[in-house]
Parts: sequence; structure tokens; C-alpha cells
Amino acid sequence: MNAVSPPPQPSAGGTPADDLPRRLGTPPAVWAMTVLVAGLLFTAWVAHRMWLDERERTQAAYAALADGSALRLQAPLEKVAAVLRAMQTVFLSNDRMDQRKFEQYSENLRISAKHPGYVATVFARRQSDPNDPQRVAYPYELAAPLRGNESLIGFDIAAQKPNLLALERARDADVPVISAPFALRQFTQYAGPAALGVTVRLPVYSYGPIPSDVAERRSREIGALAISLRLEPLVYEALGSSVLERFHVRIRDLDAPGTEAFFDSGTPFIADAAVQTRTLDFGGRRWEMQLRPRVHVLDATRVRTVIGAGVTISLLLSLLLWSLSTTRRRAVKMGQRMSERFRESETRFRTLNELLPALVLLADGSDGRIVYANQAARLRLGEVGRPMLADLFADPLLQRRASDPATLGEDWNSVDAALLSHDGEPFWVNASIAQVDMDGVPHLLMVATDISEHRELTERLIYQATHDALTELCNRREFEQRVELALAERKLHSDSRPCALLYIDLDQFKLINDVSGHMAGDQLLAQLALAMRQQQRLGDVLARLGGDEFGLLAFDVDAESARVLAERLRECIEALMFTWQTHTYTISASIGVVVVDHGEPTLKDLLAWADTACYLAKENGRNRVHVYREDDETTRRQSEMEWANRVRWAVEQDRLLLDYQEIVPLGGSRADPPTIELLLRLRDEEDGIVLPGTFLQAAERYGLMPAIDRWVIRNALAHFSELHPAGARLGTCAINLSGASIEDEGLADYILGLMAQYGVPAHKLCFEITETVAVRNLLKVVHMIERLRQAGCLIALDDFGAGMSSFGYLKNLPVDMIKIDGSFIRDLDTDPMSRTIISAITQIGHQRGLKVVAEWVSAGHMSKALNSLGVDYGQGFALHRPERVLFQRAGSEWRRAVGH
Repeated sequence: MNAVSPPPQPSAGGTPADDLPRRLGTPPAVWAMTVLVAGLLFTAWVAHRMWLDERERTQAAYAALADGSALRLQAPLEKVAAVLRAMQTVFLSNDRMDQRKFEQYSENLRISAKHPGYVATVFARRQSDPNDPQRVAYPYELAAPLRGNESLIGFDIAAQKPNLLALERARDADVPVISAPFALRQFTQYAGPAALGVTVRLPVYSYGPIPSDVAERRSREIGALAISLRLEPLVYEALGSSVLERFHVRIRDLDAPGTEAFFDSGTPFIADAAVQTRTLDFGGRRWEMQLRPRVHVLDATRVRTVIGAGVTISLLLSLLLWSLSTTRRRAVKMGQRMSERFRESETRFRTLNELLPALVLLADGSDGRIVYANQAARLRLGEVGRPMLADLFADPLLQRRASDPATLGEDWNSVDAALLSHDGEPFWVNASIAQVDMDGVPHLLMVATDISEHRELTERLIYQATHDALTELCNRREFEQRVELALAERKLHSDSRPCALLYIDLDQFKLINDVSGHMAGDQLLAQLALAMRQQQRLGDVLARLGGDEFGLLAFDVDAESARVLAERLRECIEALMFTWQTHTYTISASIGVVVVDHGEPTLKDLLAWADTACYLAKENGRNRVHVYREDDETTRRQSEMEWANRVRWAVEQDRLLLDYQEIVPLGGSRADPPTIELLLRLRDEEDGIVLPGTFLQAAERYGLMPAIDRWVIRNALAHFSELHPAGARLGTCAINLSGASIEDEGLADYILGLMAQYGVPAHKLCFEITETVAVRNLLKVVHMIERLRQAGCLIALDDFGAGMSSFGYLKNLPVDMIKIDGSFIRDLDTDPMSRTIISAITQIGHQRGLKVVAEWVSAGHMSKALNSLGVDYGQGFALHRPERVLFQRAGSEWRRAVGH
């Protein structure tokens, strides 16, 4: 490629100016000085005006910030008044309030979380002196939280005349009132402003509608509610850093003359700055807030810019006039020097251009032939060949555009394109082409930056964001987007091709992870992905949805061809023999198929239907294909999903219930103290009671049991003395643990933490684990049992006899009690084999030193028969029918039960 010749140098020249001062009639120096002085004076006037405008804007900003500060400080007080109004409404609906309910209502309002500086919510009941009806007292009766505020109980707020007057004013007007700042009793450890606080009070009226006039308010007054707040955190939170960083803030109570400010930020401020003063009027008192600026915030940038520009322009104008006095000779010399510098600059420019890393090419504007290329372009594109600029592009469309001069001025700024290197390999650049004139001749200047590495990195990141790192299949997010795109296409085009969604779930994959480790599981998933990819049809989308779940979106298939495709995948998975170290595994999969051939289903619908079909395939024996259709099995599966959602709702709305059933000794009188088992119930939307057999299967299927078990454990321990009429004398309380909870490694720590928090003795707790769960998770069960037994808890093996290896596993399980499965007890009178099994279980249990409990004792004569066989305890409707725990009963029923 050839280098372009430098353009001809311009000739130097000028206009004679020697006689200009003479023609003006005044020496040039005088004109220059006059212009300079005038320019400087005008610049000073403009700068002064701008300075005044900036100061006015700053003062306006200070005033706006001060107005906002007063509103922000009043906002938390208004919120506290709203909370008191809500608590007042509670008393209007039920004026019989005790400490527990008071704390519960206060906790429900989440006052401490929403209101900075919150200390306590209290209630003072109005009391009249029988000897002096004119004298009333308002001793504090209730406080929330009670802990830390015990000193308030019994304190009479009417002992202080101002407080009594404020209460009477609030009672007659039914409005909140606020106290003067004072040292809170709860914070005697603090000194000075840190201990100061205020109380916001509101009257409380007896049960009924809101009183409408003063007479009715006085007759129905029963007391007053109050919320106490620490002032220092209240002010800091309300004003925030945006105010405190700009102002020194000082607040005092105007209705307490002579008192010092109850809040002073203590930060330095500008002594001569204007003070912003605002008054806050709330609850019958007025607070004065003074805000003094801490720093000057005047922005002098514009002023300095104007001064600099004005001085510069004035100097330039004066110099321009002075330069008119120069001679032609001087102008010619200056032109010669400039010409020499121009030639030197051109030489430097060409040298630097050669060293640029970007590709620079210059082509003739008439035929597009390249006339110059810098060093970077020659190294990448070659020294010879491709003389036309258009021939550099690999894309034929861009070649045609580059060969047409009419289109070169359109949209050629920052275009990503592939260029052909000297060896024919394409590489990516970001190119710009512009039309330039050189010596009056049109040329095309192309500047291109190599972006091959950047593009490769971008493509790699896009691939990583849309593919699973282990299997290199599409990930769940990309798969769902492909499905949504297919559904959108079907919605736009009614005659579009049908498609099917295959949901593939591996069977017993967890076993391989548990036996051989996660590395083996990862290797198996990678091999399975490779095997399934070989069965994948062109155009279909195969993805790993997570864990051991895969998805396939197949196009142009009906129900039968989709089933055949799923069977081929299932057989491919089943045929894979996976070997890891010394173990060899065979794997199978359950596949749910949903065919999209009519209607307008959503992505959520398809995934739910596919999950239902896959679940039915597993229920029908695993290693099979199930095509989704509307039938009884599908309806049952969807019913489980609905129940799972209802259970989630019940847990969130605290609609779970607990019943207790006593476990009775069969050898004599009932035990004292009693032993109980907690039974789970659910209150539905119509307040009907739902038994666990209806919803527990759905809860187990959808992983809700750990949350339910933790709810039962937390409530049982928190209300241990309120479970049974025996109160704190209760002997042992049995709680069931599900299989999913057994796999929760943090459950033991959770239980032990609650025991310590609520002070429940370990020997009063018995945790029941079903035999099938114990056999399936033997190692995890033994580990958790040993931790709980070391702490002193009891362990019972529930539904004993229902499994296939009961006696074999019994000797390895460190339990204290076994509960014989109710199916044997139910057939005690009619099946001799059941009687024999009960006797054998009892003897083995006694040999191990275990207590034996019989479940489902439904008739009185069964107790004698079981006692004759040596069974220690019985549980069933014949011995005790389940009852609601005391803390969930109505208040009056609870009080009767505990003897109040």
C-alpha cells in the first residue's frame, strides 16, 4: 500500500497595518488600555451580580432544608400519635386488657421497629379516692415491653400538676398531648441529654363507640395510654445526616421558659451565618429549632469562570488592537516561522500516525482505492493485495455499502464489522469511515480498532450466563426464556408448530451423592448430559433445570411422538452404566410430558403440569414416562399443590393449631404429673378444623414440614406451662419430627437454643421419630438423637412395626420409648398374629429397658388386654380425646381451666 503525499503548504502573508494607528487618530496603546479597563470593569460587574444571585439561591436552599427539617421532626411524633390512636381503638372494642394482651397488641404494631427512640408503651388506669372524690390518680398498670420498664408500674402520673392538666385537656378534646422533656426513669445510668425523653399521651375510653362530646368523654374515661421516647435517637433518626452534616442544630421547649436546649448537636458552625429558626407545634407544646450553617456552600465556580473568561477576553482584545501596530516585515517573519512549525508538526503527525495501534487507512474518494495504510494496518492486512477499501470486509452487504460512495456518509460511525486479514482469516473491528478533503481532493478516512478479544470475551460471558457450567446445557433461566418465546410465537401465529415440554427427574440420584460423594454425582450428571445430547433432535432445546432435573423443549411433535421421544431418552438414561472407583451404578429417570397443541398456556402452567406428570410417573413406580392429561391422578396431584399453598398461607397467617392427647399408664391410676403428645391441626379459611391426614402429605411433598415442625417446637416451648391444665407440673410433652426435619443439620441446635431461652427442662421433652424415617436416615437420626439425649431429652420410636426391619434396627437406635403402630392394636381382638407381634415387641422393648406405648386404643377392654401383654402405656380415644392446648383457647375458657 502507498503512503499519501503531504498536502502543499499554505503561503504566508498578511495585510499592511503600519498606517492603521495613524488612520485611527489615537495611539494603539491607548485603545488597547481603554478596551482592557472597560472589559475588566464589565467583568467585575457581572461577577458581582452572579455572586449575589448565588448567595440568594444558597439562602433559599437553607430555608427549604430548614422547613423540611421541622416536618421531618414532627413526622415521628405524628406516627406515635397514630399508634396511640390504634391502641385506643383496641380499648374501645375490648377495655378488659391484661399484660399479655397488651404486650401482644404492642408487638403486633411493631412500634419499636418503626419509631426511633422508642422506650415503652404504657397504660395508666384512672382511679378515684373513695375518701376524696375530687382527687384522682393515674397509676401505671400495663407496660410493653415489661422487661426493663418494671419501675413504671404503680407510678402515679397525676402526682405532678402539669401532667394532670395535660391529661384532662387530652381527655376533653380527645387529642394527643406531649410532655415537656424530662429524665426518663428507665435511663438513670445516663447523664445529661442522653437520658432526656418525652411521653405522648392519649385518653382511653370504655367499651363502645367513640364518644362525641366532652360530657361523654369525661364519663367514659378509664385511663390514659402513653408512649415514651428518648429524644436524642429520635432527633438523630428524624433529621438524618443530610441536615446534621450541614447545620448545627439546637432544639428547646418554648413552653418551659428558662430551660436549656434539650438537644444540641455540638458541632461547630459559622458564627456570622444567618440562623434558620423554625417552630414545631405538637401535642399542646411548642419546640423551637435553630439551625446554624456549618460550612459555606456558595458555589463560586461560575463566578471564577466569568472572571477568568472576562479577563482573558479583555486581554485578548487589547492585545489584538496593540498587534495592529506591527509592521508587514514582522508579519512576514511570523508567517515564515509558522510555516516551518507546520511542516515540523506534519512530520511529527505522520510519525505518530505510523505508531498508532489502531488501523488507519486512506482511500481515494472517487474509486475507493487505498492510497495509505499505517503500520498497524499493514501488519494486519498485508503490504499488497486488496487495493479496494470494500474488499477488506468479510460481509458481502458491507462490501456493497463500502463500494457505493453515496452510502459512505450514512451510518458509518462506530460499526462492528469483520475484516479479512492477510491470511484470509476474519477478525472483528469497530470501524468508522469519514469523507475528508485533502488538497481539494475527496478521500475516505477509515479508522478501525481491533475488538476480537473483547467480542470473544463478551460471547463467552453470554454463554456462561445462559448455560450450566457442569453439563454445558442451557440453564433454567435460558430454558424458560426459550419456552416463553415458543408460547409467544404460538399466540401470534395460530398455525405455528406444536411443541412439547419434557420434565426429566433422575430416580434415587441422592443415593449416589450420599454413597460416593458429590464429585461422583457431578461426573454422572455430565455423562448423562452428553448421552441425552446425542439423542437430541435438531432445533430442540435441552437444559439442566437444577440439581438432578432436566428439561427438553421439543418442536413439531404430537402426543404420541412426544411420548416416543421421552421413551428414547428414558432408555438412553437407563442404558448408561456409571462407574466410580469400586462402585457401579445404574440410573433411571421419571419423565413428565406436556404437549402444547391447543389453548394459550403460560410458562407457569407448563412447568406445573410437567411437574405433576413427573410426580405421577414416580408414584407409578419410577423409571417411566407419564403424559399429562386431565384425569383423577392429575386432579389429586393438583389438589396436593393447592393444599401446599394453603398450608403456606396457614403458616404465614398463624392458623396452625395444637391439640394435646394424654398418654395413660395401663398398670394402675393415671400418672401424676401427666404425659401428653401434641397433635397438629389447621384452621381453614372458613374457621373449620382440618386434621393432619388431609394436608401433611402435601406439606411433605413440597418441603414445608421443617417450617411446620419448627413452628410446633417454638410454640410448645414458649408456652410450655400453658399446654395442659397441669401447668408447670406437666410431666412429659411428646413432639413429632418429620423426615425432612431429621435432615436439617441445624435442628438440634435450634431445639437446644429454645430450651435455654424458655427454661424448659430437657427431661420434660420427648421427640417422636417414625420407624420408616429412622430406617431411611439411620446415620443422621442417630447423630441427632445422641445430641438431644446428651442434653437430657427423651426419644420415642413412633409407628413401630410398620417397617420391614424393625427388630434389626431397634438394637442400633438409642431410644427411650417405642410406640407400637396402631394397625396392630386395631386388630388385637380379631387377629392372633397382631397379638403375638404386640407381645414380641413388648418383650424386646423391656429387654432393652424401653417403655412401650400402644397407639389407637379405641375401646376400654383393649386396655386390659394390652396390660396383660405387658404394655406400659396406652394412647387413644378410649383413654383421652384430644383437646386444644390452653394458650390457644378463648380467654374465659382458659381461665376456667387453670382455676382462676
